[in-house]
Amino acid sequence: MTTGDARPVHAAESILPVDVIRAAFPALERRCAGHPVAYFDGPGGTQVPRPVADAVYDYLLRHNANTGWAYPTSAETDAILEGARGAMADFLGCAPDEVAFGANMTTLTFHVSRAIGRALPPDAEIVVTELDHHANVDPWREMARDRGLEVRTVPLRPETGTLDYERLEALLSPRTGVVAVGIASNALGTVNDLERIGAVVRERTDALWFVDAVHSAAHRLPDVRAPACDFLACSPYKFYGPHTGVLYGRRDRIEALDIPRLLPAHDSSPERVETGTLNHEGIAGIAAAVDFLASLAQEAGREPENDGGGRRALEAAFRGLHARGEALFGLLWEEMESIPGVRLYGPPPGQPRTPTLAFTVGDLPSREVARRLADGWGVFCSHGDFYAATVVERLGLAEHGLVRAGCACYTSDEEVYRLAEGVRTIAESSTG
Repeated sequence: MTTGDARPVHAAESILPVDVIRAAFPALERRCAGHPVAYFDGPGGTQVPRPVADAVYDYLLRHNANTGWAYPTSAETDAILEGARGAMADFLGCAPDEVAFGANMTTLTFHVSRAIGRALPPDAEIVVTELDHHANVDPWREMARDRGLEVRTVPLRPETGTLDYERLEALLSPRTGVVAVGIASNALGTVNDLERIGAVVRERTDALWFVDAVHSAAHRLPDVRAPACDFLACSPYKFYGPHTGVLYGRRDRIEALDIPRLLPAHDSSPERVETGTLNHEGIAGIAAAVDFLASLAQEAGREPENDGGGRRALEAAFRGLHARGEALFGLLWEEMESIPGVRLYGPPPGQPRTPTLAFTVGDLPSREVARRLADGWGVFCSHGDFYAATVVERLGLAEHGLVRAGCACYTSDEEVYRLAEGVRTIAESSTG
């Protein structure tokens, strides 16, 4: 489901130097506690580069109109939306008419889950996991409750932060109607074995397979054909875009949905999924975010007119992002592991994961740790359960939660050392 994991050591050289990338982000000019802000909150939403903000600004001031009408700004809006579908098709590895836009991944999932539920037989079962963000759990639970269907849950192995694959395989049966699973955990950074999951889903069931790529998409280029899923959802604001949502749906799956819609609205893929007027300016920003990611490759930017050029540039950029992210995460883990009183969660370096670290500092509430890091070191980390509440409960941390630090394309070595310095000082003061 993602483009390649094993990368050569020099792969980071295939993307622009980090100081060049950082120059594109005005947010990095902000200061807090006497420091330039170090944004480790990317798993909850990355900062936005100038080209993305410029695209939103340009749309609102020069092209703003509704769609489908015979005057220039309306035609320009149509072209901008279609260009964004093409950009996301490059990003996801699908056709433009399999890309639908929405408010966010959660809203799209609620919408699609209800439509899928209308067609499921009364004895169907839904399979979800304990490792997922609740946006890929609760929409399915709500649909199942409405239909009187059974939900079966794949457990998390707390000691490793990974799914219990044997239990997943045991839960699947010919009655399974939907399997909902994420590529990566937004709380722990764990990357699931999608090839193994996809193979067993196809072997043992006729189920629809719905994949959550929200956390993984900033780090691993999605590929909806390998292994082939039926639906995949992501959120561009997690990969340097605006607050919007994107759904991939296999064309025949979308057109088979018994989806709630207005009678005059389009009835073909993908527009039949899109309820009401879209966030046109946000969608303009989506295309700019994909172009920005492609531009990080040293070789070339996204070239939609060159057959396959857009996808190739993105693959090159993500090879470099993956290698750089692995190096940053290895440094972060090494620094944090050496601090007495700090506990790290999720797979260690070298295992399939994103550069996202979850940790606790003694018995301190995660909110208090995050506040001190901001106030003392200008380091912004998120805290709590990140809507992956079951993960935090299974780790026994429901009261105080986790601190989460995620590396992004603009993260520097200095910021990693500063984060570790802050955590070390907080840990020493809490035990002293």
